[in-house]
Amino acid sequence: DEIPTVVGIFSAFGLVFSVSLFAWICCQRKSSKSNKTPPYKFVHVLKGVDIYPENLNSKKKFGADDKSEAKNKSAVPKNSLHLDLEKRDLNGNFKTTTKMQGFPDLENSSPKHFAERKKDSVSPDSLKSITSLSSEDKQDKLGTLFFSLEYNFEKKAFVVNIKEARGLPAMDEQSMTSDPYIKMTILPEKKHKVKTRVLRKTLDPAFDETFTFYGIPYSQIQDLTLHFMVLSFDRFSRDDVIGEVLIPLAGIELSEGRLLMDREIIKRNVRKSSGRGELLVSLCYQSTTNTLTVVVLKARHLPKSDVSGLSDPYVKVNLYHAKKRISKKKTHVKKCTPNAVFNELFVFDIPCEGLDDISIEFLVLDSDRGSRNEVIGRLTLGSSAEGTGGEHWKEICEYPRRQIAKWHMLCDG
Repeated sequence: DEIPTVVGIFSAFGLVFSVSLFAWICCQRKSSKSNKTPPYKFVHVLKGVDIYPENLNSKKKFGADDKSEAKNKSAVPKNSLHLDLEKRDLNGNFKTTTKMQGFPDLENSSPKHFAERKKDSVSPDSLKSITSLSSEDKQDKLGTLFFSLEYNFEKKAFVVNIKEARGLPAMDEQSMTSDPYIKMTILPEKKHKVKTRVLRKTLDPAFDETFTFYGIPYSQIQDLTLHFMVLSFDRFSRDDVIGEVLIPLAGIELSEGRLLMDREIIKRNVRKSSGRGELLVSLCYQSTTNTLTVVVLKARHLPKSDVSGLSDPYVKVNLYHAKKRISKKKTHVKKCTPNAVFNELFVFDIPCEGLDDISIEFLVLDSDRGSRNEVIGRLTLGSSAEGTGGEHWKEICEYPRRQIAKWHMLCDG
């Protein structure tokens, strides 16, 4: 009779001890997490998972430590300009006009990743000289972007670190500052699109954000191009585009380690094609069924058809056999856009074996209800076509049952 009693007593003591130990461990973990300093550096991981800092403290700023904050706070006088969005009215304007006394602090508060800046105080005369710069000089100088490139051979990952930008123009005329952030895209496929956080009220933003792209072989790095778009956040309207940077990776050697780079920010639309625009089409010849599959994918940089505004493009596809049209198709109309996305597929039956006497014509037209539709541009693919049209057709004939897509410049209709 005493044995079950003793066993029950020991079991009760063991249960109480286990519960107490578990509660103590949970409290220790919770206290360690609350006291742990969160990492203030973004690590973006594609392939479905994004890793961001946890337990962020809104009082701390990214890209600056506590010491620099204390110095900046002590250096700013009481009468300096505080550009707070809460002091704006419903129209986005400041309620009271103040003098630009806080403007010199923008240079002292910028981070020092590559070189130290001068700490000379700015006098009112120098401020007048800055504001008296011509508008042409301000437009030509859009700043410099600093970044680093690296390839991790162990993880087979391409790593891009956007460090900072210097000398950005002020997009807000009232506050004479900007709220910059950067969008980055890997061309030509545009599968990987990422962007940094927005840094408030600065012309020299320090992002220090790392983007890691997995699944990119090192052999394909030479074929890629990095596209950086520098923008300024606008709370009340569309974000302002400051400029862009285009970095072809051909000839850049990343096998020796991290590579630091800097490029001047140029105006947007500099690299856009002038003329009638471009058309992206994909073709595949099925020799077994003797059919030709045509996919009209995209059109970009289409010109304005009239003074009133943008065009309403659509594509008309004509199939020719021995210079005689035997079939025609057309896509849907895309309203008011110079960069249309169609993604429409057409299948044509070929009346003869092979593609020797076959040619295909793409007409990009502007839909107009009031008058005749105007031809924006024209593209011909065939054995007798010149330029990229002839090269594309040659690849289709050499590699049947393979879908081959290419961009083509449109010529006058």
